[in-house]
Amino acid sequence: MLKQLVCSDAPEQALRYHGFRVIAGVDEVGRGALFGPVVAAAVILPERVSSLARAGLKDSKQLTRQEREKLDRKVRRMALAISVAEVDAETIDRVNIYQASRQAMLMAVMGLSIAPDHLLIDAMRIDHPCQQTKLFYGDSLSLSIAAASVVAKVHRDALMRELDLMHPGYGLASHKGYGTPSHRRALVELGPSVLHRRTFAPVRAVDPDAAVEEMVSEELLFDDGELEESADWV
Repeated sequence: MLKQLVCSDAPEQALRYHGFRVIAGVDEVGRGALFGPVVAAAVILPERVSSLARAGLKDSKQLTRQEREKLDRKVRRMALAISVAEVDAETIDRVNIYQASRQAMLMAVMGLSIAPDHLLIDAMRIDHPCQQTKLFYGDSLSLSIAAASVVAKVHRDALMRELDLMHPGYGLASHKGYGTPSHRRALVELGPSVLHRRTFAPVRAVDPDAAVEEMVSEELLFDDGELEESADWV
């Protein structure tokens, strides 16, 4: 179904009809990965973006690496402003992936060198005073959101290739931290690294520290008899 959607500047044109001029497309990548940060990008494109449509800009997941990197360069040449932000695995584990994704998007918007007057966001809202449109399948419908999707994906993929050298054995350069069969096998063999998301079920299942934490949390510090005796101390 997604392949049948047409990615264009129709959402942006509709907003300009209502008086908005500085429209930022916002998207995130890496939400479902088991390793590393979630990455968000915010992109403000000029009004004339027909060349991006002709170049085939659309949801980054529907593009090859070569196509994404070519479009990333084109977007960066054309964009009025671009910002990329990361939220690390430790924060993801602390606040959950949904809130971490929103946080990354907010950071990306706040990092723009030009203040937007409207945000086009892929299926989400963020805690920003700017007016927003939550657009489902936004990266397949809006060129601004698709541009953010491509920029974020190219950034994160490059980061995963770098981290593969620092954390060898997991195959990060190939699967980019997602839960492929080869990644899960490596998790069983090597255990999780410091950059794995330990609250995600496939990681937690092979994390010895998680098992210890669970045992401690389930144990009582005193048994019932000790608790009854402690009442005499008061």
